[in-house]
Amino acid sequence: MAKNLLIVESPAKAKTIEKYLGSDFEVKSSYGHIRDLEKDDMGIDIKHNYSPRYIIPEDKQKVVKELKSVAKKAGEVWLATDEDREGEAISWHLCEVLGLDPVKTKRIVFHEITKPAIQRAVQQPRTVDMNLVDAQQARRILDRIVGFEISPVLWRKMSMRNSLSAGRVQSVAVRLIAEREREINAFEPVSSFKIEASFRALDINNKNVSFKAEGSRQKNAEDAETFLQSCVGANYKVSDIQVKPAKKSPAAPFTTSTLQQEASRKLGYSVSKTMLLAQKLYESGNITYMRTDSVNLSDTALNDIHSNISKQYGDKYLQPRKYKNKNESAQEAHEAIRPTYIENTSVDDSDTKRLYELIWKRAIASQMSDAELEKTTAKIAISTNNQELTAQGEVLKFDGFLKVYMEDKDEEDVTEEDTEGMLPALRVGQSLNLNEMQAIERFTRPAPRYTEASLVKKLEELGIGRPSTYAPTISTILKRGYVEKRDKEGILRNYRVLVLKQDTISKKTEHETTGAERAKLFPTDLGLVITDFLVEYFSDIMDYGFTAKLEDEFDEIAEGKKQWEKTVDGFYKPFKKDVEHTLQNAERIKGERELGIDEASGKKVVARMGRYGPMVQIGDVNDEEKPRFAKLKPAQSIETISFDEAMELFKLPRTLGQFENEDVTVNIGRFGPFIAHNKKFYSLNKEHDPYSITLEEAIPVIKEKRQAKEERTIKVFEKEKIQVLRGPYGPYLKVGLRNYKLTKAQQERAADLTVEEAKQIIEELKANPPKKVARKKKK
Repeated sequence: MAKNLLIVESPAKAKTIEKYLGSDFEVKSSYGHIRDLEKDDMGIDIKHNYSPRYIIPEDKQKVVKELKSVAKKAGEVWLATDEDREGEAISWHLCEVLGLDPVKTKRIVFHEITKPAIQRAVQQPRTVDMNLVDAQQARRILDRIVGFEISPVLWRKMSMRNSLSAGRVQSVAVRLIAEREREINAFEPVSSFKIEASFRALDINNKNVSFKAEGSRQKNAEDAETFLQSCVGANYKVSDIQVKPAKKSPAAPFTTSTLQQEASRKLGYSVSKTMLLAQKLYESGNITYMRTDSVNLSDTALNDIHSNISKQYGDKYLQPRKYKNKNESAQEAHEAIRPTYIENTSVDDSDTKRLYELIWKRAIASQMSDAELEKTTAKIAISTNNQELTAQGEVLKFDGFLKVYMEDKDEEDVTEEDTEGMLPALRVGQSLNLNEMQAIERFTRPAPRYTEASLVKKLEELGIGRPSTYAPTISTILKRGYVEKRDKEGILRNYRVLVLKQDTISKKTEHETTGAERAKLFPTDLGLVITDFLVEYFSDIMDYGFTAKLEDEFDEIAEGKKQWEKTVDGFYKPFKKDVEHTLQNAERIKGERELGIDEASGKKVVARMGRYGPMVQIGDVNDEEKPRFAKLKPAQSIETISFDEAMELFKLPRTLGQFENEDVTVNIGRFGPFIAHNKKFYSLNKEHDPYSITLEEAIPVIKEKRQAKEERTIKVFEKEKIQVLRGPYGPYLKVGLRNYKLTKAQQERAADLTVEEAKQIIEELKANPPKKVARKKKK
């Protein structure tokens, strides 16, 4: 009897599901999408209602051939791709390619890869939901139109060595990062003085303990000194105490977005790493589907969680809850991310262990009791000026969900209340001993730069993108070089402190490091320049509200309320006019900023985008004398570099001195900083700065690189400039910057190759270059 064929997206999922379905089913993988839009003419027939033209890519031909062969022999073909728009589209493409009727072919869906869920899905099949397919097609077609129409505009209007491109969601994400960067650059910190008094009082063990109280913030140093002066000779007495109960409630179970945010904050994972590990957990049957914007939990899951809490922590820790989505469009998946088996507190796999435990704790905590606190606020009267100080503290009375899990906060959400400590037992009328009172200068801070997690949060708040788009969006803008993720060193800043102690006021200056940031998203000069151009000429594409409105329209298509062709048509016609207008009227993108005049030559100094990136230029191409150029350092930007910093860049090349009776110079070339010595070039390591490296530091670099080259050099034909070198995959030939691979037989006798043989090998490889092997894309 012919077996049933069940097709899923990934081989890992296929293995897991095959175990549950038994001998009646053969489970095969499509390895993700099997068709994509053609590259020619966008792959879209604009004149015929935006009809897409799909092809099977070369790297999928073998997979499709195998699926066709197996499908012919199968008794019945079932489709079990993921239950989201992407998964639905893959099922439809499979129907089209395998000659299946989407109206009759059995399509099954599940949110977890467990035996009961799979068996239940097989008993309740449906057919392909064309509304979801159409929503995915509309997104794909719109994104293809934007990319294919805007990219040539950028190529025409800006000369760059890399091909430039734009994307509907990606470009908006870059704009968010660019605007935040400019807010930070334009921010002027304002100082004020925080009044902080330290007191002593007896605790419950009759021991003297110190605690802090705060007064009203003072606008400037003069006001702060006046306030401290008014406290000279004062007595301090507790005038009022208020004790109020408070509670903290647990966060909802994870959605795609909140998992990405919390994994970033708690584990330091990038968004793409989180999704890779979550996919692995899902496919191995450990968690429910990881692309979801729902916070709902199934009744079965709730029962299991409640039972686990009662058993492990006791009934007083159980508080059943049902969470509701703020986002009305959260409907593609019906459950939050949770463990499939609540009793499994961890997994054996070392790669996914930490992420799994985070998901387990969050799901369990969501059904646990509120944490109960007691907040104490004490008012302390100052006898000499009728002013008051406020001391606050909190005591945890019952830990509740905190026994398992506490959600972290983003940098911009942390408040001073989050750092409250405990107070000793105080009573109204109690006199207090002042240790000292300080007026500490504090500065306002700009909004922090985005992390991957806070960018996801912002995109979600604006309604831009959906769960499946966040990770690829961030990966794309990093890969294209419009944004970079890096650390920023802090700078030393002075701040003033006025101290009142034993009725004497003293002043001192302290130091602090400010502005240090780790793994933040910075726009590159390229990203800033292109963002400005797109905002000027494609205002709709770059508008947050417009982009979010398109997402809502995709949701309406998914619900069957709108035809996808109408959404595409409503977008394309005005967009095409913008493209034509821009090609005709827009000036070339310069990204230029004038910095001043070079005293030595009297020529203009400008920072601008060049063919190989941001640079500084002295002079103009129209001058008789050629302009001079210098590349910006990695952390420098066209928008913020000063005239003095720019002129520093022209100190290269630098002659450091002599080694072996030859000059040693340092410079920056197309491939980065390098040392030149005796007509040889040695690239500098990252730890060396070409502007400050000394001869003593350069000589070991020359020796080390020279020795490394000698160790990998088999022989050199000086006249022909052909080298026979050792590489990680065996010997090879090198001429200039080009490498030529040797066959195994040639590698074995590399040391004996003659110059004639080497030249012949090179000529043959030039005439018949080896074909590049296409790698299978991982889903």
